[in-house]
Amino acid sequence: MASDKSTDKSTDNETISRDDIEAGLRSVVGEVEEKAGATARKMLPVAIGGGLIVLFLVYKIGKRVGTTKSTVVEIRRI
Repeated sequence: MASDKSTDKSTDNETISRDDIEAGLRSVVGEVEEKAGATARKMLPVAIGGGLIVLFLVYKIGKRVGTTKSTVVEIRRI
């Protein structure tokens, strides 16, 4: 059930310095920023297209609601 190998770092005599943690975090952040930059360039046209579609739908719905609920005022000359 329990393995003989321990993965717990507290049993090792090595100490983890601040520089080790900083180097590890910088490598992870660098990879994430690289992938995010590539994905952002690909998603920009999709986001613009989606925004235009939403804008068009809001315009059409507003136009329809405006015609169905608008009040007709008739002015007669006396």
